[in-house]
Amino acid sequence: MTLFKPLAVAAARAASEKKGEGIALFNVARTSPVTDYMLIVTALSRPHLESLEDEVKKAARLLGVSCLRRSRRSERWRVLDFGGLLVHLMTAEARAFYALDKLYHGSPRMRWANHGPRRKDRKNA
Repeated sequence: MTLFKPLAVAAARAASEKKGEGIALFNVARTSPVTDYMLIVTALSRPHLESLEDEVKKAARLLGVSCLRRSRRSERWRVLDFGGLLVHLMTAEARAFYALDKLYHGSPRMRWANHGPRRKDRKNA
């Protein structure tokens, strides 16, 4: 297991808890020269996009990881770079247009919903 796998799972769960849609987590380590994991999430609106970004960053901070870079503010697409994890938060229109899911369709899609304890469980432990 790589260092970034728990972060990728936590980020996917954080997006799910904030009602992100179409959550897709890919292990792209064999196909990408820049990252190990790619998370793609659909946001329903600009405020939802911002809420998802805040929640993913919060989940990373709980694991001691900071966002290294982020894309400029966009109404339709945000990219958060955590090194071994790239998070793409996109409106449905941007996701359909850029079709990142198709770009990485050959990479293994990861299960994240039932992988280890949830963040809330860790607080109570």
